[in-house]
Amino acid sequence: MTTVVLVDDQPLLRAGFRMILDGEADLEVVGEAGDGDTAVEVVRRLRPDVVLMDIRMPSRDGLSATEEICADLTLAGTRVLVLTTFELDEYVFEALRVGASGFLLKDVEPADLIAAVRQVAAGDAALSPSVTRRLVEHVASGDARRPPVEQVRSLEALTEREREVVALVGEGLTNDEIAARLFLSPATAKTHVSRAMTKVGARDRAQLVVLAYESGLVRPGWMA
Repeated sequence: MTTVVLVDDQPLLRAGFRMILDGEADLEVVGEAGDGDTAVEVVRRLRPDVVLMDIRMPSRDGLSATEEICADLTLAGTRVLVLTTFELDEYVFEALRVGASGFLLKDVEPADLIAAVRQVAAGDAALSPSVTRRLVEHVASGDARRPPVEQVRSLEALTEREREVVALVGEGLTNDEIAARLFLSPATAKTHVSRAMTKVGARDRAQLVVLAYESGLVRPGWMA
């Protein structure tokens, strides 16, 4: 069973998401919050697998709450999916940088919501190709912050194969797609991704994508 906490200041939206997710045999909404402070308290108490986190809320916003949750080592098993009204939300990239595993538009189709929650719970990122491209453009424009020096140095520990794999993760490829591109088994591709994340200190694939571009390991323009 995958447990979920819903965080949004709109009760009707939370009710709609709860109805969709609770309708699945393997998903269960175990808590809700209407602001960032309550979200952190609820998440620490319930330790869900996935948090659906609105960014723009009164009082404390979801970006700050996401950063605190992702920095808490006791919540290492919890993944955050950011909710936003617009794909170009100025806070989306910052949320990914501080540890969010992806994002969803609030008008997401029910099937896509369910798939994204399952995907993130399994350790993958929920990043659409359009968002990945905008991340690349963001880095290419020079607006992106540079990653910590220690993370950049950790990239030197990657093997040549791991660098290839990280480049493909940066293009938005899944483990199966990486395996097919490099003529590997899916299990081997997954192992390379996991080892790369461990070496660079990335919480998940979303952070690996951000670090890969901001560090220059993957150059803007590589994507088709």
